[in-house]
Amino acid sequence: MSAVKIPIDQLSPEALDGVIEEFVSRNGTDYGMTDVPLETKMQQVKRQLKAGQSVLVYDEAMQTCNILSAEDPQTAFL
Repeated sequence: MSAVKIPIDQLSPEALDGVIEEFVSRNGTDYGMTDVPLETKMQQVKRQLKAGQSVLVYDEAMQTCNILSAEDPQTAFL
């Protein structure tokens, strides 16, 4: 994996919001039977990023951003 962690403070607030919105609106990120508004999902992810529970990862080979749990084994190699 040719990925690097991106500190969230290196992104403008608008760019960070764009990455988070794209992430939470992907297929497979629904909340099951509960309907959770987009803004609520975005706030939850932003809190996790700021608390260090999640990390923003840029994959250079795929040219994509992803948000992973800080405890994800993949983040140990970044």
